[in-house]
Amino acid sequence: MPTHTPKKYLISHISLQHRFDKSRSGLEKLLKTDPSFPRPIKFGLSKQAGVYFLVAEVEAWLESKISERDSVVQDLSKRDKQ
Repeated sequence: MPTHTPKKYLISHISLQHRFDKSRSGLEKLLKTDPSFPRPIKFGLSKQAGVYFLVAEVEAWLESKISERDSVVQDLSKRDKQ
């Protein structure tokens, strides 16, 4: 029986900037300051080579940030009830 491997989709650095409403330097800062942010894939050795991210990794990172936020909100609501 063949196994199904999930497909890997890429998003360009520029498209990710637009999706996150960040400037190029803003996205670079996120890469440098958040070690959990997905590492990019660079196609080529030149400085101008395209930079891409795996969509699944970016989505997983975003889900983890949402979970962090939700757990903080729950902790605050529990504290306020005491």
